[in-house]
Amino acid sequence: MSGRFVRSSKYRHVFGRNTRKEQCYDNLRVSANAWDSNLVKVNPKYLSVNWAAGGGGAFAVIPLEERGKLPEKIPLFRGHTAAVLDTDWNPFNDDLIASGSDDGKALLWRVPENFTLRPDVDLDHVQDIAPVGKLSGHPKKIGHVLFNPAAENVLATSSGDFTVKIWDIEAGAAKLTLNVGDMVYSQSWSANGSLLVTTSRDKKLRIWDARQERPAHEVQGHSGAKNSRVVWLGEHDRIATTGFSRMSDRQLALWDMRAPAEPINGFKVLDSISGVCMPFWDDGTQCLYLAGRGDGNIRYFELENDKFEYLAEYKSADPQRGIAFMPKRGVNMHENEVARAFKTVGDTYIEPISFIVPRRAETFQDDIYPPTVGLTPAMSPSEWFAGKEAIPPKISMASLYEGEGLKEITGVQDKPTETLGAPAAQAEPAPKPAEPTPVKKAPEPEPTPVHKPAPSMKEQGASMAAMVNKFADEEDAEPAAEESSFDEAPKPVEREARTVESASPVKTSAWHQREESRSQTASKPSTPVPAQNNDRSPAASTPVDTSSGFNIPEFTNTAASALHGEIQKLTHMVGPLLNEVHEQKQQIESLTKTIESLETNQEKQIQSLNEKIVALEARLS
Repeated sequence: MSGRFVRSSKYRHVFGRNTRKEQCYDNLRVSANAWDSNLVKVNPKYLSVNWAAGGGGAFAVIPLEERGKLPEKIPLFRGHTAAVLDTDWNPFNDDLIASGSDDGKALLWRVPENFTLRPDVDLDHVQDIAPVGKLSGHPKKIGHVLFNPAAENVLATSSGDFTVKIWDIEAGAAKLTLNVGDMVYSQSWSANGSLLVTTSRDKKLRIWDARQERPAHEVQGHSGAKNSRVVWLGEHDRIATTGFSRMSDRQLALWDMRAPAEPINGFKVLDSISGVCMPFWDDGTQCLYLAGRGDGNIRYFELENDKFEYLAEYKSADPQRGIAFMPKRGVNMHENEVARAFKTVGDTYIEPISFIVPRRAETFQDDIYPPTVGLTPAMSPSEWFAGKEAIPPKISMASLYEGEGLKEITGVQDKPTETLGAPAAQAEPAPKPAEPTPVKKAPEPEPTPVHKPAPSMKEQGASMAAMVNKFADEEDAEPAAEESSFDEAPKPVEREARTVESASPVKTSAWHQREESRSQTASKPSTPVPAQNNDRSPAASTPVDTSSGFNIPEFTNTAASALHGEIQKLTHMVGPLLNEVHEQKQQIESLTKTIESLETNQEKQIQSLNEKIVALEARLS
């Protein structure tokens, strides 16, 4: 044995499948801004792309079904006076999107009904889309925008003024401000929307109790000078970060949000590539995807026992600058697709990549598609700002598979993220083990013979002798046993001793009957062995279990006769084989002699030819 064991996983053989060029989104003008964002965001209906537009900032929204080469001029979402740095789709409304820009404004947009990039009008008459809301409050650029995953219409924006503002977009006002103290590199919400985690230029990892406007934990993150990213692992109380070491090695770390002083199992070195790893968490499969910025590779890991177990890697020669992952309700379950990424290739087109579990897809695969979050929020903005915590209701993936639309289900809500402030040891108190219930003594039933596999002859003889001696000793020591204070099992109920003549006939099994009939035809019937007459009284004799149907002398004769019969069969089978081998040996010897004679004749012929050749040469000369 090699000593290595393979870990069991449904996602061990997940592979990434790229898309043909004609099925990609081509003829784009992706923004060349150097700000570290994902550039693209996606939901089951639309794909948003930061656009390289003159005369102010803009971004494009592409309906997912409009693949191929886009028109030279398309309707853009214009309203910013500087480059758009980030966008984010509302998790509970697929038509609502927010954008952050270098102009310090966050704008809200609604995708028009029946929106298309190929309207039935001339290119000169294509109309851009205007914003439906404006959030002003940051004096410097807004680098990241992120909707709350549990509360409706709650938005977090991080800015170059070193703060994170949390907005009630229905009221159009910033209700909370988190003073980070340095440039924010990335941010991520917990599943219940109560906590926010940030990484920043000062290399700190901060976990914020957002409604208290203070960090509950502030610890040292990755030590490298380059950017770091963070993602909350769904409904777990765990956080994953990517960053760099002081030697510029790319790293991955897993943190316990209740005790984040050090990462669990330390910092894991990935490689030495210079681009930051963009992390994406899939709560349905418990998998983490790492897409390298500046390279074409996407690694994926499975979280198990507080450890990221490496699964595989999608490799491509086309590097990506930005990437987005589809929400779970938008994957293609008919092809066993568990995740779909949209990566930028150069600055001209976006390529979808499907991650597929290789199995037959004739029916719904419920083990890889658990219930997921739908379009119903867990609370309103006012409830969230008042302190409520909840997980959004789940929908059945099976209903989407069958084309029945979104159907909410009950009884599958996972536990909300732990509330900060509690020590790690008390975050998940272990349930008190139930005390063993005292077992009441039931009245002992009469001992009944137990059918066991047939032991060997020696074991049967030794066992019977031991049983006889045991019962004899217990009978002699019976008065002393009654004086003992120890509880013992009640003695078997004594029955009248039966002699051989009065005993009922023993019931033999069907197997024994067949063997007995075979032994009678193969040999003479064996003489029954008379029972040994010991000095013990019949009442003290040990009852023998005859339910199994074994009679030792008859069994011995039967086995011997059966063995003799098998030997005779083998002898009859081996005899013809030996004769055949002997014949083949004779044939081989005959062929050998024939070959030797042919070789001798051939040598003579060759010698004769040589002599003739010499004679001809002599005549010619």
